[in-house]
Amino acid sequence: MSGAMREHFLADPEATDALGRSLAATQPARAVVYLHGDLGAGKSTLARAWLRALGVQGPVRSPTYTLVERYPLPQGEALHLDLYRIAGAGELEFLGLDEIGVALWLVEWPERGAGALPPADLQVDLAVSGTGRAARLRPGSAAGQGWVKRMESFGDLRPLPESGR
Repeated sequence: MSGAMREHFLADPEATDALGRSLAATQPARAVVYLHGDLGAGKSTLARAWLRALGVQGPVRSPTYTLVERYPLPQGEALHLDLYRIAGAGELEFLGLDEIGVALWLVEWPERGAGALPPADLQVDLAVSGTGRAARLRPGSAAGQGWVKRMESFGDLRPLPESGR
């Protein structure tokens, strides 16, 4: 889906946390988010900051080995998935995922579950950029377009430099 795309430069972990807080503050009631990026790009760091901003207490674990971590939220459940270790979408049925009651899907390596996941409202592309990270927000639905538009009101996020570094 075409629409407004936003790019941000994340100079340090605090900037990644700020992006997570902004995404949490502006997200729709139900959201599916695909997190893209190479190993070490900051997907789990962003997910952790996002979940903390939504009020998740206690440990926020990376689902690298468990494949899915579940977190209760006032409006439903948040699922944080890391599909790096699965061979294909057919393996998702063994995780017992059910869309009912899920308020937020944060999916790392979503291409490994293609066809078995709900469609993304937002895709977040993370990449190393100089000494920091580049984050690109791409809407995938009408809800995602509105979400990216709401993100424009958060002035504490830095735009990506034109040089790409």
